[in-house]
Order: sequence, then structure tokens, then C-alpha cells
Amino acid sequence: MKTKKILFWVFTGLLSVMMLASSIGFYLMKTEEVKQIFTDLGFPTWIVIPLAIAKILGVITLLTRFNEDIVEWAYAGFFFNFMLALGAHFAANDGEYWTAAVALVLLLGSRFFYEQIWDRDS
Repeated sequence: MKTKKILFWVFTGLLSVMMLASSIGFYLMKTEEVKQIFTDLGFPTWIVIPLAIAKILGVITLLTRFNEDIVEWAYAGFFFNFMLALGAHFAANDGEYWTAAVALVLLLGSRFFYEQIWDRDS
């Protein structure tokens, strides 16, 4: 059980750092650059700030685990975000899909060990 907890915190910690760095360090600090990238990928630019806020709230939710249902929604939201980013970068053929792929692996690892450690039915 100790190994599973350590792996959970490694996956979740790396994912959290990645999401906070992208949302605060990139989406909020370099908004105009991000808007241009979103335009190039075919997404509306108005979504940049709400997406940054959603990522921050998702990280808070994963780290605090204050409500299991909301944690599930956070995992689902991150999953759809990463899958959409992965598909968009593949379609744009810009070579930037690796970030989304790494985030997806971290998310799946975090979710797998979350279920192993904090199973609702036990």
C-alpha cells in the first residue's frame, strides 16, 4: 500500500505541477501567445482564461480530495482536455502533441492509483 501511495503522489504531483505551470505560467501570464496558438488550432480565444481557471480548480480538487464525486469530475475534465489537445495538435501537425501525451499518462497513472488507494466501496 505504501508503494501505491507514493506512486499516486508522484503521478498526481507531477500532473499538478504541469497544470499549474501551464495555467498560471502560460495561459494567464502569456495570454496573447496562447490565444494565437488557440486560433491556429481552430479553438475560440475566449476559452483561454476559463480553461486556466478550470485547470487550477482541478488541481486543487485532486490535491485536497474533499469530495469524491468532484474528484471524479476533475479527472474527467482533465481527460477530455488532454484528449482534445492531443487530437488538435495531431491535426495541426505542429509536433506539440507530446505535452498532452505526457499529461495524459500522468493523469491515467494518478487515476489508477487513486482507485487503488481510496476505493469508494471499501
